[in-house]
Amino acid sequence: MSNYYPVLVLIGLLISVISAYRKAPFYNYIGIQITIYGLLKSAALIMPPLPAQVIVMYVAMSLFAFLIYFSIREETFRAFLEPMRSVLADRDKKLQRVVLVFIAIPLFAGYITYAKVRPSYKPPVTGRIVHPEPPQEIDFRGKTISILGLENPLRKETDRLKDHLEAGKKIYYQNCFFCHGDDLDGRGLFEQAFNPPPLPFRGTDTIAQLPESFVFWRIAKGWKALPPGSHPWDSAMPSFEDFLTEDQIWQVILFIYEATGNKPRTWE
Repeated sequence: MSNYYPVLVLIGLLISVISAYRKAPFYNYIGIQITIYGLLKSAALIMPPLPAQVIVMYVAMSLFAFLIYFSIREETFRAFLEPMRSVLADRDKKLQRVVLVFIAIPLFAGYITYAKVRPSYKPPVTGRIVHPEPPQEIDFRGKTISILGLENPLRKETDRLKDHLEAGKKIYYQNCFFCHGDDLDGRGLFEQAFNPPPLPFRGTDTIAQLPESFVFWRIAKGWKALPPGSHPWDSAMPSFEDFLTEDQIWQVILFIYEATGNKPRTWE
């Protein structure tokens, strides 16, 4: 389906350009909104799909922003409202009025309702492995890091442990809580956009079962490094090696375990 969204972008651009040439701001507005929506959905062709809430937020912002733009000048706003006034008031537009009010709008409302209530989850083609076996080693910014048997090196710096925890807390609330929640319970702002949802760190069935090096691998490499049997369906877990240093990842791991009261699993 995502392959059709670039076509939607082209249609929106065509409507917008023709409308601007003919000085029809209402249809220019419609074309711009179609283009923006198509661009947001087309992002899935080159990156993990944007969460539905993010798309709704940007579309809503563009709706209001361009409405304000077209209403700045009185003559432009009058021309913007003219198609709506004409359909709703002109005697020669009775047929269009009937189609819009009694057919188009009810059909659109019915489709929106159906899209909201229909089942949307599909089972994976194969069984999904929640905690796959980590690789023996990974490449992190050109440095080879051995995952098997690795422990958090910052735990040995006992005199700086408090500073590391504070830094990890800051990193978590700058990068992670949007999905994993401000209480580390997996109930972040974008929770419902993903299937499966982000893991909760509280409890004894997630990170308490994992060594810290496993968590380092997952944070550093994100969804792209998972084997086929573990691929998320709609996960947008990024590769944080593009944003965080090695020490920063270890710091946020320290904070996650400390804040949830869990102890990392050892390799022995």
